[in-house]
Amino acid sequence: MTEKYTISQIKEILSTIHSIEDPMFQQLSLDMRKGVQAALKSCQKRIEKEQKRAEHFIEMQYYERLAYQEGAIFIAGVDEVGRGPLAGPVVAAAVILPKNIEDLGFDDSKKLSASKREEIYRLIQEKAIAIGIGIVDADIIDQVNIYQASRLAMQQAVSELKIQPDYLLIDAMKIDVNTPQIGIIKGDAKSISIAAASIVAKQVRDQMMQEFDDLYPGYDFSNNAGYGTPKHLEGLKTKGICPIHRKTFAPIKDYLK
Repeated sequence: MTEKYTISQIKEILSTIHSIEDPMFQQLSLDMRKGVQAALKSCQKRIEKEQKRAEHFIEMQYYERLAYQEGAIFIAGVDEVGRGPLAGPVVAAAVILPKNIEDLGFDDSKKLSASKREEIYRLIQEKAIAIGIGIVDADIIDQVNIYQASRLAMQQAVSELKIQPDYLLIDAMKIDVNTPQIGIIKGDAKSISIAAASIVAKQVRDQMMQEFDDLYPGYDFSNNAGYGTPKHLEGLKTKGICPIHRKTFAPIKDYLK
């Protein structure tokens, strides 16, 4: 009988259970104490969340499995961040993960809190086979347009990998390299490799924008990452443009007239 356990002890036991088919879970379900039933309900919700996450993790490896079936050994996920801001570079990352990588919490970087993204970024740095970074600054963006600049950053990121991949999974586009590749719409939500690249690129760019905030104070770059927030626009009014502003982007180009 489970009545010999206190509610605290039962909560501790339930924390180690990962299936409602577990014999201990079934035994505890016969304990009608309100505290036990509440703990069981909480445990069941956690288990369902874990199972859903596990299913999602399997789904996010669909394109990786296809590539491995075609004979690929080193698959690189490629993504970029920084298309929309008024200031700063566009940054791309290419990441090759081990074939049997565990779930590090892969997801679209925009869906993660800053603290969670940094945590996963550190884990990716530890676990990844190779990471490459591509950076294209505002001057080049103004010369070639943001779409082409994004492609250039991606190509640079792939070239910076210490191990050259034999297959690329790229978020929403293709790049000018000879490596077999697939462009996947919303790839950072559909591929663990692209999600990893998304997280790395976002983390690197955010760190750069924090450094730019020290170089060019008054635009709140450390908080807005170069996007046109009220504080950023106020800085433009009072200080004018700075060297990392994209001069072909509105409203920046209006300040040049």
